[in-house]
Amino acid sequence: MSGGGGAQRRGTMEHRRPEDPRSTAELISISLRGEPDDERALDALHLLHWRGTRDVLKAAAHLLRSPLPHERARGADILGQLGIPQRTFPEECVRLLLDVLRRETEPAVLESAATALGYFHDPRAVPALVKLKAHPNPAVRFGVVQGLSGQELPEAVAALIELSGDPDDDIRNWATFELGTQLETDVPELREALLRRVSDPHGEIQGEALVGLARRKDPRVLEPLVAALSAPTVLVLAVEAAELLEDPRLLPVLVQLRDRPGEADDYFRQVLDKVIRGYELALTR
Repeated sequence: MSGGGGAQRRGTMEHRRPEDPRSTAELISISLRGEPDDERALDALHLLHWRGTRDVLKAAAHLLRSPLPHERARGADILGQLGIPQRTFPEECVRLLLDVLRRETEPAVLESAATALGYFHDPRAVPALVKLKAHPNPAVRFGVVQGLSGQELPEAVAALIELSGDPDDDIRNWATFELGTQLETDVPELREALLRRVSDPHGEIQGEALVGLARRKDPRVLEPLVAALSAPTVLVLAVEAAELLEDPRLLPVLVQLRDRPGEADDYFRQVLDKVIRGYELALTR
């Protein structure tokens, strides 16, 4: 058994605007220091997001014109969540980010701009993102998956289907998650893509595919789901898929999983017990 499962998705922040006496220029300077994921740099980035003023917008736009790629990338990072939780200047942000995708060649900048567009769910971004789906740099393709998050347009779905078969594990994982969990689209091509991922060598991707097929009540998921629940290591995603499928033939498999020896964390146990109770209740109706 295992308590693991599910990629770490975008998190949430408390809905309060932090006060900070430093100027926008100071925060921009700190956000550019060290590696892009340096803790102090990220703290400054989040403060710029929360501040969300026109002054910050102008500073980010200025960074996009820098000759230094890491500065252009940080400018895109700022625009992606400007003004959270109530977004500010969304039209200007989208326009600037789309312009980056049209003229940029540096992979790190393209990744940041593509990822930033994913926070807007603006259909105008889809054509520009789809053009980058086969980019030779995996970081850019990963950004495309992030950028297409929640986009239901057929060309977006087709691109995510293609990316769900990417050689890179992270890209396949997130694309499969998008197809299976984030989208409401239900077309044969999408189901076939999820079915292919059921046999993926990466266990978490298998789990995301099982969840996506179970959400759509695809009967072909039953056999691989039984196998996943009977495997030596079981991810919580398989248990969640069993809950979604609502097939009574899974109850004995779930009970056997609960009763067999093995280590599992509290969350896994809680989910498993809840799913079993739901099945037992349904049988008494």
